[in-house]
Amino acid sequence: MNSELLKNIRIVMVQTWHPGNIGAAARAMKTMGLCDLVLVNPVEYPHPEADSLAAGAIDVLQQARVVSSVEEAIDDCQLVLATSARTRSHPWPIKEAREAAPQIVTEAQQGKVAILFGPERMGLHNDHLRQAHFHVDIPGNPEYGVLNVSNAVQLVCYECFMAQRETFDRAEEAYPQVNELNLFYQHLENTLDKIGFLIKAHPGQAMLRLKRLFNRARPEKTELNMLRGMLSSMDKLSSQVNKQDQSDSNEKNHD
Repeated sequence: MNSELLKNIRIVMVQTWHPGNIGAAARAMKTMGLCDLVLVNPVEYPHPEADSLAAGAIDVLQQARVVSSVEEAIDDCQLVLATSARTRSHPWPIKEAREAAPQIVTEAQQGKVAILFGPERMGLHNDHLRQAHFHVDIPGNPEYGVLNVSNAVQLVCYECFMAQRETFDRAEEAYPQVNELNLFYQHLENTLDKIGFLIKAHPGQAMLRLKRLFNRARPEKTELNMLRGMLSSMDKLSSQVNKQDQSDSNEKNHD
């Protein structure tokens, strides 16, 4: 078992209602060699029921971090996956858990990978889902697809455990962390606004689709740096054009 690799796989439980599910998820993680648990705004935690259902995985609970937002939970991760069985108006790329596991394990050799699990009643919100590079589906009975969140954690952790037993010899380029991607998106939006590409009344729609595009493409760090460089050149050119236009306008007014 590659314990160092598995330590880089982070389970993020978002707004979990039942503390017992947190404890059961911790137990599921430890069984499969994972230990990095982050809880986003749990309804009741700490709680004796979580300790009870964790059984021999109390250490995973004790090491767990409690944060106030998904952004904080994934900030240092280079790959983010969101578990969801529902179709959305802007569907992200989706993979089944067994298909996603080899990529999770491969990228965990280089940096942190986060897997998001939503609250029991409704699953992850659209805002949370859109922060993922792609979505993960756990196939099951089409007539009854309801799966307890701790069981979902168990199944995904199992697929990751099985995938890490394979040998990955390919040298992979490093991928940017979420905070680096967010800075790129901010830069992209500012530049597109400067050159008049974004529609003032609906700027969010274009940016949402562009984020889908780049999440799907998964630019590597060097590629992201190239894109940032292109945007900087566009910013510089736009400023020069604006100065020239202003100068021409001043000369015309003077005449």
